[in-house]
Amino acid sequence: MLVVEDDVTIAESITARLRAEGFTVAVAHDGPAAVAADAETEPDLVVLDVMLPGFDGLEVCRRIQARRPVPVLMLTARADETDLLVGLGVGADDYLTKPFSMRVLTARVHALLRRVERARTDIEETRIVLGDLEIDIDRRRVARGGVAAQLTPIEFDLLVHFARRPRAVQPRERLLSEVWDWDVHGSASGTRAVDSHIKALRRKLGADLIRTVHGVGYALEAGP
Repeated sequence: MLVVEDDVTIAESITARLRAEGFTVAVAHDGPAAVAADAETEPDLVVLDVMLPGFDGLEVCRRIQARRPVPVLMLTARADETDLLVGLGVGADDYLTKPFSMRVLTARVHALLRRVERARTDIEETRIVLGDLEIDIDRRRVARGGVAAQLTPIEFDLLVHFARRPRAVQPRERLLSEVWDWDVHGSASGTRAVDSHIKALRRKLGADLIRTVHGVGYALEAGP
């Protein structure tokens, strides 16, 4: 694990809790140190504060995701949807708004790791083609109409979940449970995360790809 937090007290609290859970943890307190620590330790997951000296957490996320895909749990003191969309857009998988409990943080960490492990071992198929949408699961590549799209790890997993059930309506709570692997369903923060990632998929692959079913959830419209 890599914990990136400029507040020493918060960083120590997070680190102590994660170590108590059995994880090996590296710590960085500013943007440049975070990028260097990621390259040196290649963590399985990054807990990343948005507000950092040097350069902010959004830039840290861009740089580490450009080098290799890694799950990122962002910490933010701001609950504004624009900040959330920017964070998810640069490659964050999930977020927590300060203040948060250590119990919730560790639950989110374990959920992200379970999702990654499930994606690694899932061998149902290696390629999905639905109309002009092509998904190469082995190489984690996506194209629509022959045009490649760069998706974050969680965006890719969300798209694959939809593609295995084309045109079936997926409630937000089911997406949280089966894609995010959350135990807590229907929370405001959870549904906002789902909605934000749907917006990102529409922006990258076309607004007509995923249909909103008001009051229920979403459905993938690609395919016959």
